[in-house]
Amino acid sequence: MSQLTDPPLSGTAPDLSDPHRYTADGIEDVWRRLRAEQPLFLTRRSPGRDFWSVLSHDLATQVLKDPAVFSSTGGMRLDADPVANEAAAGKMLIVTDPPRHGGVRRIINSAFTPRMVRRLTDNIRITAVGVIEAALEQGDVDLTQVAARLPVSVISDMLGVPREDWDRMLELTMIAFGADEGAGADPQRIAEAHTELLVYYDQLLSKRRADPQDDIVSALAHGTVDGGPLTDEEVLLNCNGLISGGNETTRHTTVGGLLAFVREPSQWDRLIADPELLPTAVQEILRFTSPALHVLRTARRPVTLGGRQISPGDQLAVWLAAANRDEAVFADPDRFDIARTPNRHLAFATGTHFCLGSALAGSELTIFFEEFVSRVAEVRLRGEPRRMASNLIWGHTSAPVTLTRRARGKT
Repeated sequence: MSQLTDPPLSGTAPDLSDPHRYTADGIEDVWRRLRAEQPLFLTRRSPGRDFWSVLSHDLATQVLKDPAVFSSTGGMRLDADPVANEAAAGKMLIVTDPPRHGGVRRIINSAFTPRMVRRLTDNIRITAVGVIEAALEQGDVDLTQVAARLPVSVISDMLGVPREDWDRMLELTMIAFGADEGAGADPQRIAEAHTELLVYYDQLLSKRRADPQDDIVSALAHGTVDGGPLTDEEVLLNCNGLISGGNETTRHTTVGGLLAFVREPSQWDRLIADPELLPTAVQEILRFTSPALHVLRTARRPVTLGGRQISPGDQLAVWLAAANRDEAVFADPDRFDIARTPNRHLAFATGTHFCLGSALAGSELTIFFEEFVSRVAEVRLRGEPRRMASNLIWGHTSAPVTLTRRARGKT
């Protein structure tokens, strides 16, 4: 591991891997100070667990766009299980480097035929309307529960899960991927939910090998990379990755976006007055909420980055949320501005691993907020939202609100 050669940061540099650091307000101030003093710095932990923090937009972009130097096969997150990561490296898309990464990505992209995209879009709107109407009927709701149903339904539809099983997929996904690291989640129940999901998709894979349909499991079952088919293990690992990534990003972005509007009612009024702002509003919601806190890369060879010497095997945590608050790129970055343009945010990362589902996530968010604004007159907090204790996901475990229905004929 590299040695710290530059002068130390003033005061004590915080360990950004501490999940409890993200449960309270003020992390933006920490990022700002660190980025100003040293946008790339080394955190010393126990042997083998040291890591570099990348906090600026420029350095983050450099790392993410250079897979020849900064590999994904060493893991995609800090403190991941090394045994599990070794088993998935080169098989699951998110921990696979080029050129095989491109082959697997092409298979998944091939599933997005015009017919499938139309089906997904139609179902997104139907589901969004149903979710919002049910929430309005209830009145007092938790936004984290309201926002959970749409992404799980979309992912289930995309992978080929029959509609009658979507509720079961929601239940298992929330247990397996929705747990708060600091809330005493039951590890056994989480493991059981993961197992149930894998068993379900293993059975679905068998059906799709025999009878392919318009879905991603069918594409993975019948696609080839380097002249050979994917193994069952590779298919299931990629299903697992898609379930996790697609669920977490959109769910937490939706909640964070609605809370941003609650705290900045002038922006809510602005969107109601000018619905044409919806496309830029969605991009600003993505930047402002930045649900994926970090992605990890591992240096393949010696390299100089930001004036620091990085050694082979060094791990670099690219803090996407911090890069999305970089003053050098975003004017007044802590302000929620739905008309912000340009908006070169890294919520979906960039480079080879630019989020595979970015277009679909954009459609989900656009349709949800379009239907929400047209139906909801007011969102009022009933209690203080609670953030997750996680260094991977910047999101909420609770956001109690009261929703008031918009009078018919009013926008």
